[in-house]
Amino acid sequence: MNSNQLLDKTQTLQKIRRIAYQIYEQNFEEESIIIAGIIGEGFHFAEFLVKELTQISKQKIYIAKLSFDKTSEFQPEIQIESLVDTFRHKPIVLCDDVLNTGKTLAFSLRPFLSIPLKKLQVAVVVDRNHPKYPISADYVGYSLSTTLTEHIQVVLSDDSKTGVYIF
Repeated sequence: MNSNQLLDKTQTLQKIRRIAYQIYEQNFEEESIIIAGIIGEGFHFAEFLVKELTQISKQKIYIAKLSFDKTSEFQPEIQIESLVDTFRHKPIVLCDDVLNTGKTLAFSLRPFLSIPLKKLQVAVVVDRNHPKYPISADYVGYSLSTTLTEHIQVVLSDDSKTGVYIF
């Protein structure tokens, strides 16, 4: 499979830094923010956002990890690695690497539906513009239209390969 790099490491990290500033601008009056990353590169994206937010803000920034089977055709069981009580009446930014059809993010909303939140926002590194579910991102690093046969891969877990690739 041939791949082309769309964004190199520097460009990818600049996109993440810009998203962190946007999150701060939209939530500057909050005492704390919870950054919830979806297992895999989405969680690594969340870790990068937490690092950036702690550098630009005096807010308390918490991180949570959502673990589940992304390939499941039906609603998977979702594990949250964080105390659910910390979510109450707080703004949450749900993070994933790529927004394609919206299915993964739609599944990810389930645990938050029974918690009284201040607001729930979505951040993605790449938005592919192929919505099947009524999910959109509040914060997008890079937006592009692709064919259904093309695949986008965001690499944040391997420092030597950090970037955005198209296959």
